[in-house]
Amino acid sequence: MTEQADPLKLDSMLCFAVYAAEHAFTRFYKPRLDALGLTYPQYLVFLVLWEKDGLTVKALGEKLFLDSGTITPLIKRLEARDLVRRQRDDEDERQVRIFLTSEGRALRARALAVPLAVRTTLGDEPAAGDALRESLYLLRERLDTSL
Repeated sequence: MTEQADPLKLDSMLCFAVYAAEHAFTRFYKPRLDALGLTYPQYLVFLVLWEKDGLTVKALGEKLFLDSGTITPLIKRLEARDLVRRQRDDEDERQVRIFLTSEGRALRARALAVPLAVRTTLGDEPAAGDALRESLYLLRERLDTSL
């Protein structure tokens, strides 16, 4: 078996390429999110709520692939900072909906700098980023269906 064809060579592993890219993203995002006072999971919550405010905790967790044991404390921390508020659903009290506060909505304007920095890093070629994102979504779907 040639060195190039070795399926156990680290550099030939797709999982390692994704893992290494995730670490690079973490390093890239950290100072930008620190400037917003957000962790990456908190930033993801805002991305979803800026798109559709008032989701249930369950729907928010499903959208972000987070379980209730992870999403609930995250939301409580954001609520303590007056960025979101929790409210029992009017029709089903078992459901809790998450709403942005005015401060949470205002954070969106400052957060625009994050995707703009990513776009600049990609060389202002949105098609390249779009193609990569679609490939990763397809990869996730295929991996999920093979479980």
